[in-house]
Amino acid sequence: MAKVLCVLYDDPVDGYPKTYARDDLPRIDHYPGGQTTPTPQGIDFTPGQLLGSVSGELGLRTFLESRGHTLVVTSDKDREGSVFDQELVDADVVISQPFWPAYLTAERIAKAENLKLAITAGIGSDHVDLDAAIAKGITVAEVTYCNSISVAEHVVMMTLSLVRNYLPSHQWVLDGGWNIADCVARSYDLEGMQVGTVAAGRIGLAVLRRLAPFDVGLHYTDRHRLPESVEQELGLTWHESAADMVPHCDVVTINAPLHPETEGLFGDELLATMKRGAYLINTARAKIADRDAIDRALRSGQLAGYAGDVWYPQPAPADHPWRTMPHHGMTPHISGSSLSAQARYAAGTREILESFFADTPLRDEYLIVDKGALAGVGAHSYSVKNT
Repeated sequence: MAKVLCVLYDDPVDGYPKTYARDDLPRIDHYPGGQTTPTPQGIDFTPGQLLGSVSGELGLRTFLESRGHTLVVTSDKDREGSVFDQELVDADVVISQPFWPAYLTAERIAKAENLKLAITAGIGSDHVDLDAAIAKGITVAEVTYCNSISVAEHVVMMTLSLVRNYLPSHQWVLDGGWNIADCVARSYDLEGMQVGTVAAGRIGLAVLRRLAPFDVGLHYTDRHRLPESVEQELGLTWHESAADMVPHCDVVTINAPLHPETEGLFGDELLATMKRGAYLINTARAKIADRDAIDRALRSGQLAGYAGDVWYPQPAPADHPWRTMPHHGMTPHISGSSLSAQARYAAGTREILESFFADTPLRDEYLIVDKGALAGVGAHSYSVKNT
């Protein structure tokens, strides 16, 4: 029997919900492109409930314990001697989320003698040392596509929020004011602007499709160029690199995985080549942007706004400069953890576990590392020795 260690974010401050704002979720059985949504043999949760927090347990306890497995769920992951560290030493499976990552470093992997499978309940496995996982033969999997559209919607929301100066305007209402001039002094129309994405995979392409009706110019850069038919359909302009693209854009959105090629990409040098007053949206990974360079660009006016929901580390400390820099629209890492997305990534996690326990192949699109090598979507997103 296996020990499954699951690291999830804390419950709401006023307790686990007893009721919800809505009674149901729209039924979605496939993603753009035809990939089906997760297809586990069964689920032991109600879609639309809070599954990603500690008490939600991703709906896994009944499934695991009825088959004789042990489930340990905790949010305690960062302090010395954390529950995560204590329980990891004999865990067979580790489940974590990008929103509350349990960093599986090489040092932690070395101590986890029984570890065979690391699952990301969501998308993005950069909190796992993939080189160490490859060396030790650990399978790394994630629920690919489960929250891609959720994140794309968040990008569009943040883009409009920054350009239209929504958050400061809303604050005037909360404060009892009616300060129209203050609100509109930084408000513009998105129409006619040039918008570019760094990476045009599932999320980046979904962002482009959702922004096309706003009558903007659309640009992208990606290591894999899109089919000509897609470029023509959306009127896309392709650029060989981010450095080539960003000088042309009023809005840039980052939708790339974190790896050595992208880490620190948006530093002082690249930010200086952007249009003065451009907006930058980052729902990918915080370390793609230089923390202090972003702060400086906002204070100098080089950037008109920065929004995103990815930080480093996560959770971000109270004195993180992104909490207090001007003209930002930061959120905690929530873009891919809507209740809608949680139903999919909980179901996908169970599907992966069902395959693992039955010793049957995992879906290729879920695989990042398998049998000592990059595999599936991991082989598409990463390069050998560049993980």
